[in-house]
Amino acid sequence: MPELGKYAAEVLAAYGATFLLLAGLVWATWARSIRVRRALEQALEQRDNG
Repeated sequence: MPELGKYAAEVLAAYGATFLLLAGLVWATWARSIRVRRALEQALEQRDNG
């Protein structure tokens, strides 16, 4: 770990916030892909059945 000096708390907090935001974006993208895939499957099923 590099020496961060007197700003260690701020730097580590920034890294932590960045990690949480990135994790949130990944989760939101994954959840949306599941919703879109389900909607596409339903649309294809309706097209095939009617």
